[in-house]
Amino acid sequence: MRAIILEQVDRLLAAQSGAAALRRLEAGEWPEELWEALEGLGLPLLLVPEELGGIGLGWADAAAVWQVIGRYAAPAPVAECMLANGLAAAAGIEPRGGFSSFGQTAPFGRFAAQLLLEPAPGRLALHAPGAATPGQNIAREPRDAMTPGPLLAEGALPNSHGPRALRLGHALLRAALIAGAVEHALALAVDWANTRKQFGRALAKFQAIQQQLAVVASEAAAVSVAVSAAARAVDSRGLEGASFEIACAKVVAGEAAQTTAATVHQVFAAIGITEDHELHHTTRRLWSWRDEGGSERAWAGEIGRNTLAQGGAALWPDITARDIS
Repeated sequence: MRAIILEQVDRLLAAQSGAAALRRLEAGEWPEELWEALEGLGLPLLLVPEELGGIGLGWADAAAVWQVIGRYAAPAPVAECMLANGLAAAAGIEPRGGFSSFGQTAPFGRFAAQLLLEPAPGRLALHAPGAATPGQNIAREPRDAMTPGPLLAEGALPNSHGPRALRLGHALLRAALIAGAVEHALALAVDWANTRKQFGRALAKFQAIQQQLAVVASEAAAVSVAVSAAARAVDSRGLEGASFEIACAKVVAGEAAQTTAATVHQVFAAIGITEDHELHHTTRRLWSWRDEGGSERAWAGEIGRNTLAQGGAALWPDITARDIS
């Protein structure tokens, strides 16, 4: 099922993405045609159990889809909707139609049909959207300050997801999107290096360029593995039980975003920063998603504090005892 969905999502986004589509999105235009196609695939309900009308797949499946969405610079906020609907369903709230966003600084909040909030640790509330104060991140994606409207439903999350499920889920989502964007930036750079010539040779023939591309390739592999491990841990132990793996994934993703953006722009030189080039949109999303869901500094600090609290003798047994198979 995962392979079928990934193939369909990749084909759909390849046909309806690109710099022109991203510019329209950044100008505030809702991608109606693409959204209807994504809904037709059932993506907003991928994490929702079948008994609530969803597809009933797991977090590892969702993370794989998020990587594909990140590869195309997320031309529609379906990943955010998947997370909101999945967490709502985990709290016993039946998903509703339309786009679901989350948080009081909500991704694409101005377009939301419902808004998911965390009124107390371990509890979620679904509201009709109230007033929206428009805002943007560095990528010019809408990040709107929301006033919640009437309460539609509420429920309690299972203990395995813990008291900060929304933050942990958001961190995993952004790490997965970064993983996909890093892969895409690498692919763009490799293609450019193989076609652009200097001094009569393709850029890829120069050892310095090869070394730069190798660095980005290692970052792409590292963040993909970290995201996959974190998502499998969530399937095995819930969001709170996988907090260490999620924190590690977000740290690795943040570092990969920084290194990738800096390196691929060196390979491309000036053309990569132009508004018409795909790389321009991809790297702005890398910078934005790096901070959202908690920066690598914030999550590294949490890992460090927890390690110190347990004591040095517990570090290796704690790491080696983790089972994410």
